Amino acid sequence: MEFGFTDEDEVFRIEVRTWLSSHADGAQDRRTWERTLGKSGWIGLGWPESGYGNRTATLTQQVVWAEEYARSGAPARSGHIGEKLLAPTLLAHSSEEQKARFLPPVAAGDELWCQGYSEPGAGSDLAGVRTRASLASDGSYRISGQKIWTSLAHEADWCFVLARTDPESSRHHGLSFLLVPMDQPGRIEVRPIRQLTGTSEFNEVFFDGAHARVEHVVGGEGNGWRVAMSLLGFERGVSTLAQQVGFAEELTLVVQAAVQTGAVADPVVRALLVRQWAELRVMRWNALRTLGSSGDAGAPSAAKLLWAGWHQRLGELAMLVRGAQATVGPREWAPSAPYELDALQQLFLFSRADTIYGGSDQVQRTIIAERVLGLPREPKGVV
Repeated sequence: MEFGFTDEDEVFRIEVRTWLSSHADGAQDRRTWERTLGKSGWIGLGWPESGYGNRTATLTQQVVWAEEYARSGAPARSGHIGEKLLAPTLLAHSSEEQKARFLPPVAAGDELWCQGYSEPGAGSDLAGVRTRASLASDGSYRISGQKIWTSLAHEADWCFVLARTDPESSRHHGLSFLLVPMDQPGRIEVRPIRQLTGTSEFNEVFFDGAHARVEHVVGGEGNGWRVAMSLLGFERGVSTLAQQVGFAEELTLVVQAAVQTGAVADPVVRALLVRQWAELRVMRWNALRTLGSSGDAGAPSAAKLLWAGWHQRLGELAMLVRGAQATVGPREWAPSAPYELDALQQLFLFSRADTIYGGSDQVQRTIIAERVLGLPREPKGVV
């Protein structure tokens, strides 16, 4: 597609920038911020339907919003899982009653969601999920099992859970997509996972007879694989361009560090910095080129391979230009602050996971090999 911003888009950009400048600085906790966004209709711009308390925007205006949000320094979103993943899935697969119940609270920023997909034995191989949901005598489901790497589960009000509702089934058969309330003491336990960075955005979630209402099955019982795969298709789009705004800011920090330490005098370091800049520009133009396109099974995998490797190399370069100073924390050690990291150290440690989460590099290459190049499928059970 031919991509460009119209005069109307630039007017919209001014509106977005003005609103963010007058609201983002005063933002408090992330849940309050979600409600602030919701009151002005900024949640759900990419939904194909309005009427749930959201406004809709053109594709280019969604890009404008994403880029301006990234530049504004506004708080990290805690409602993006409900807005970007659950909502498009409900719009595509749910009943009118389900849309009327769940979309307005997402648009208002009142209900936060997490994603119950991966398990200790079913990460990249999602069809191997063992979490089970069985119908009880009262007509509701009882869910038992474990999910892992569940982003923001400690903040979420609801979780969409992929569970096996047919005990005799295997692989992608007999799965259902359930909407589960998280406020179930004694039935749902959330355990934070401490990361290399010292933070705990990810969690383990244990279900021990957790309740889910039968009318909260999306797409019908046994159709969970189709719904789940549809949802994974929504994990790309304008957010890629917003992500690249953040990447550009991180690259600027690395360049500044190279100047401060004198590492920029090394021609090898200069070449690496220029390469990172050039590759980021290529990724932006590729994202713009493919924005709004569909039907290319390999595009999401190719994009993931590009940005994950790029970001990981940037983290390594951040340590290279800092030299020995990269091993020293920004503050003296103290019992009250035993694990302090600066921005570039955070970048390096967090980026180690880029080639694993969201589908590892190996999985992305397998998808391209099998679904795009038509190569033979990888044998199962081979060690």
